[in-house]
Amino acid sequence: MPGRLQHPHVPADALPPALAQDIDAAGYYPELVADVVGLAIAGQEVISHVVHQEATFDTETVRRHLTVLVLTPGRLVICHADDREAEHVESAPVAMATTETVPLHRVRGVVLSHVMSHPEHYRPGSLGREVTLTLGWGAISRLDLVPAQCADPTCEGDHGYEGTVAGDDISLRVSAEVSGGQAVEQVLEFARAVQAGLGR
Repeated sequence: MPGRLQHPHVPADALPPALAQDIDAAGYYPELVADVVGLAIAGQEVISHVVHQEATFDTETVRRHLTVLVLTPGRLVICHADDREAEHVESAPVAMATTETVPLHRVRGVVLSHVMSHPEHYRPGSLGREVTLTLGWGAISRLDLVPAQCADPTCEGDHGYEGTVAGDDISLRVSAEVSGGQAVEQVLEFARAVQAGLGR
């Protein structure tokens, strides 16, 4: 039909095997997610990736949420896929998949938090059983405010507030107890790759 927009089809086999396998193993509409991620990658080399699935709770409803992070030589690709509430109870299930592409030079920071149980028994190289990866590129900022303090302990005046502004565009928390040790290692490897890319 003249004037009709033609959408290029990106088959799942356009993805690297490891990425395609992880998307398939997550089990959340893998064909849909693979196509959406493949379209966003646009044929570029995949240096590293993370596939993370979690459940969110909304009153009496449990919703599935899948996050896919992909690092290419010049870009960070983020895909979110989750359940959406149908307009009517009788309606078919609805899913939404959204991608965002960020030039790597715009990524301002990589924050990696390690949670250690029994740190007195820490073994070098283990890096804990739970990590939180936070990436910031300026799209979302978090403002943390606390009451300003006075050096005079007897002062009762109002000194206003003080705080810090931090980038918090995406944050992933992965626990070995929930997702397995391999998932934690995948996040650590992805963080290493992003940090190395920022240093170029």
